[in-house]
Amino acid sequence: MLTLWDKIKAAERMQAYIEAHLGEKITMAALARAAHYSPCHAARVFREVAGKPPFEYIRLRRLSAAALELQNSSRKVVDVAFDFVFDSHEGFTRAFARQFGVSPLHFRKAGLPVQLFMPPQLRDAYSRRQRGALTMPENQKTMTVFVQVLDRPARKMIVKRGRKASHYFEYCEEVGCDVWDKLAAIPDALQEPLGMWLPKRFRPAGTSEYVQGVEVADDFSGRIPEGFELCSLPACKMLVFQGPPFEEKDFEQAIASLWDVMKSYKPETYGFTWADEDGPRFQLKPEGYRGYIEGRPVRAV
Repeated sequence: MLTLWDKIKAAERMQAYIEAHLGEKITMAALARAAHYSPCHAARVFREVAGKPPFEYIRLRRLSAAALELQNSSRKVVDVAFDFVFDSHEGFTRAFARQFGVSPLHFRKAGLPVQLFMPPQLRDAYSRRQRGALTMPENQKTMTVFVQVLDRPARKMIVKRGRKASHYFEYCEEVGCDVWDKLAAIPDALQEPLGMWLPKRFRPAGTSEYVQGVEVADDFSGRIPEGFELCSLPACKMLVFQGPPFEEKDFEQAIASLWDVMKSYKPETYGFTWADEDGPRFQLKPEGYRGYIEGRPVRAV
């Protein structure tokens, strides 16, 4: 009998196949091979986990990807339509308008934010992993993790807030997917952009727990991009976890594995205690060559 974890991993394999072949014809037979199940069983598992049949999911992902292409390029609408396997300009326009409420041309001219499609069940599974409510089987947990304590000085942070987002997928749905690139272009940043979970003391009413931002010096006086804001962060200590290198297709498993390690880690063994109100917990962009990296505030006991 399949466990919930088995079903999630099968759905994720199909999802990864879809992302890799978004601009090509996709068959149920190909998805079944990716899932390692029969076509009928694979379709049933996908619908149970993703909340939508495979080909409805594919249509929505193609529309989201096409919206990004329209926003970030000057290519003709018809060329974008063909890239994502729509048979005609008219068919693409009708499907796009049903999904986003505007035509592709109006979408491009108005510069509207892109609302990425992310199935609720897969998004919620990510959230449960984050909270430690869904863990990996014991035979998949063996990994080497590098842990170090870093002293973070008082500094400022340029941040783009969401409304209710508690993790990356919800944030992308609320804010869009171009925040990271805008943060990476800030010349005075102390380091690369961060995804962060903010404690309550750093969150104005009606704003999200999860945000994306970049740290700058405490005396920063440069330009702040429109729609972003500047806030202060006090000095704190961070316990930083770095997992082993991974294949890019396995980034979700790399994150889940490290979260399992962090959940069971006892900082008291080394003279510290978790201090989540002292600063934001952060994650760096998952990059296979360096492993997944995440930091959480601590305080000396």
